[in-house]
Amino acid sequence: MDQREKIKTAYMDYVLTNNERPKSVYAFTKSLKLKEEDFYKYFNSFDAIESGFWKDLFNETALKVKSQEVYPDYSARERILSYFFTLIEEMKSTRSFITYSIKHAGKGFSTPRVLEKAKLSFEEFISEVLHDGIEKSEIIERKFISDKYKNALWLQLAFIINFWINDDSENFEKTDEAIEKGINVTLDLMSRGPIDNLLEYGKFL
Repeated sequence: MDQREKIKTAYMDYVLTNNERPKSVYAFTKSLKLKEEDFYKYFNSFDAIESGFWKDLFNETALKVKSQEVYPDYSARERILSYFFTLIEEMKSTRSFITYSIKHAGKGFSTPRVLEKAKLSFEEFISEVLHDGIEKSEIIERKFISDKYKNALWLQLAFIINFWINDDSENFEKTDEAIEKGINVTLDLMSRGPIDNLLEYGKFL
């Protein structure tokens, strides 16, 4: 285990054992028998550790999904569903820390700071999928709206993570159901529908 990983793992263990952050970087590094400067080689704060954890999680999820042999043949809908299901599966091994992190991230309409880098990773993956979906006519391009598709999916993901944290069903079956129903409804709204056909007809007339 490299030093960066050692610091991250020790931090996660500390907050889960004590249900709070260490009092200071100094006290934390001292308990690890490290110099304070060793901490700052990798992180500039405890927030940075959590931010890095989430970013790594989202990056690894995207890589895992893209590495699937069937990925090139997937539709945009299947790629997004695969991402959501894979992320939840990856989250299971660190569920306690994720629950802690989300519950201490603060509530509000803006994205918590510890999730900002993870959001950029998510948007990079989703934007690529949406662009490909539009090119293949699986997703319809709408003026002023298409650019907001990724935001709608981010809100969907935030809902799913919170749903999963509170899910007490066996093997998180309700979360799987929420993903499938939620993504299908969202993608249906992004696909051509009766309103689009009506607008096309109106233009023709």
